[in-house]
Amino acid sequence: MGRIVITHSTYIEGLIPVLKKLASNENIKTVTPASISKVRGRATNLTIRISVSTISGYKAIARKGQTAQEVFISTEISKKDLECLISTYCK
Repeated sequence: MGRIVITHSTYIEGLIPVLKKLASNENIKTVTPASISKVRGRATNLTIRISVSTISGYKAIARKGQTAQEVFISTEISKKDLECLISTYCK
């Protein structure tokens, strides 16, 4: 079971419960929400997609409304498996 790093006081609405479910998976080491930014598009529901690979895992982008937030996920599993996990927990 991994851990979720709570460092900010502001998160996208509904993101923390999804990240807690993701961190409860045995293959996830650490989930760290990072910087928040405004975006041009508008996502009606919370979506999380894998952006790039990092040294320890992956960087993902969480979006809802006109807000986007980076999420760093430390794991050994493949991108495809992680995308399946995220899609399961985002529903």
